[in-house]
Amino acid sequence: MTHRSSRVLRVGSLTRVEGEGALHLRVRGNAVEEARLRIYEPPRFFEAFLRGRAHTEPPDITARVCGICPVAYQMSACAAIEDACGVTVDRAIGDLRRLLYCGEWIESQTLHIYLLHAPDFLGCDNAVDLARTHRAHVERGLRLKQAGNALLELLGGRAIHPVNVRVGGFHRAPSANELRPLAEQLRRAADDAWETVRWVAGFDFPDTEVDADLFALAAPDTYAIESGVPTVLRPDGSTASFPLGTFLDHVREEHLPHSTALHSRLDGRRHLTGSLARFAISGRSLSRTAVQAAQEARLGDPHAGVVCRNPFRSILVRAVEVVYAVDEALRIIDAYEQPARAFVEVPPRAGVGHGATEAPRGLLYHRYELDTDGTVTDARLVPPTAQNQGAIEEDLRRLAEAALTEGAPDDHELTHLCERAIRNHDPCISCATHFLDLTVDRI
Repeated sequence: MTHRSSRVLRVGSLTRVEGEGALHLRVRGNAVEEARLRIYEPPRFFEAFLRGRAHTEPPDITARVCGICPVAYQMSACAAIEDACGVTVDRAIGDLRRLLYCGEWIESQTLHIYLLHAPDFLGCDNAVDLARTHRAHVERGLRLKQAGNALLELLGGRAIHPVNVRVGGFHRAPSANELRPLAEQLRRAADDAWETVRWVAGFDFPDTEVDADLFALAAPDTYAIESGVPTVLRPDGSTASFPLGTFLDHVREEHLPHSTALHSRLDGRRHLTGSLARFAISGRSLSRTAVQAAQEARLGDPHAGVVCRNPFRSILVRAVEVVYAVDEALRIIDAYEQPARAFVEVPPRAGVGHGATEAPRGLLYHRYELDTDGTVTDARLVPPTAQNQGAIEEDLRRLAEAALTEGAPDDHELTHLCERAIRNHDPCISCATHFLDLTVDRI
C-alpha cells in the first residue's frame, strides 16, 4: 500500500448479499469524505405494472419482488388492499397469516445467519468453505431452514412465491391434522434455534454503534410481524409513533445519481429498520423463551429496555428472532382450529389503502389507490433496504475512517471490512432494485 494523501476505493460486486451493486469510498488522509452504496441493477418497474391490475392481483405480483421474502410482500399487499376496501379479516385468518410469516422469518433469518453472515466471523470466504470446516453447524442451519420451508409449503402451497395466499385470506386453510407433523418438526427446530444462539454468541464482535433512528412496527402485547404502528426510537432515547396512513409524509424518498434505488429519510434523518430496530422497540414483547435466548446471547434483558446498536451483533438478534418465530409458530399451531372459511370476501371499491409488515430485513410498506371497480390506479412500495441505505453508507464511512485512523489497512483489508459492514445489515438489493464490487483508484 502507498501512503498517498488521497485515494478512491470502488468495489464492483458484493458477495453474499441478494442482488447486485457497488461501493465507492473517497478517502483523504485518514478521513472518509464520501461513502456511496451504488445500486446499479436496472429498475424493475413493479409499481408501474401494478397499475391497471385488478385489486386481487397485487399479492401474487409483488411476491415476485423477492424469492427469499415473498410472504412479506404478499402480506403487505393484502393488508393495503383490504384497508382500501374497508375489510378486516377475522382472528383465525390473521393467525394463519402470522404462522406463514413465522415460516418466512425462520427460513430467511437462518439463511442469512448461516450462509451469508457467519463466514465473516469464522474467516471463511463463503458457505462452501464454512461447510468444510464447520459441517455440523451448517447442517443444523439447513435443518432450521427446512422447518421454515415446510411451513411455507403447507400454508403457501410452495416455498418460493407461495400460491395459496389471496386477498381476504387463503384459497385453502389446512386442517389441524395437517399441522400436527409440522409441530413435531418445529419442536426439533426449537433445539436447533437455541444452539444457533449459543453458537453465534461465541463470535468476536467489533465494538461500534450505528448512528441512526431505529424504525419498526409496534403492536400491543406482541412482537410485531404482520401488523403494527410505525414507531421511531431516536439515539437520545425518545420515541414517536404515527398513523400508517401518514407513512409517506414521514418517510420521504429521493433519487440519487449513484443508485437505481430510491433513498429514504425519516423526518429528514437517517433511519434503520430490521432486527436491531425491532428488538429495541418491541423486545419486551418477545416470548419467555426468546427473552432467555437474548440473555444467554448477552444482549441483556429486553424487559429492561435493552437497545443494541452494534450492527455486527445483529446476527445475535436474528438468532433470537428465530427462537421467537419457532416458539410463536408452535403457539399458533397448538391453539389452531380450522376456520369455517379460508377467506373473507373483499368487494372492490374506490379508496386508498396502506399496509406494512416486518420483513426479516425490516419494515415493508405498500400503498394502493383503487377506482370503483377495484382497478389499481397507483401503487407505492417502500422496501427495507431502500430505507436502510443511508444508514448503511454512514456506517461504512465511520467504520472505514476508524480503521484508517487506527492502522491504515491496505486496500484488501479495507474492502473486506466494508463488505462485512454491509452484510451486517442483510441488504436485499433485489428488493431495493438491487448489490459489492471494490475498485481502488489512487489520486
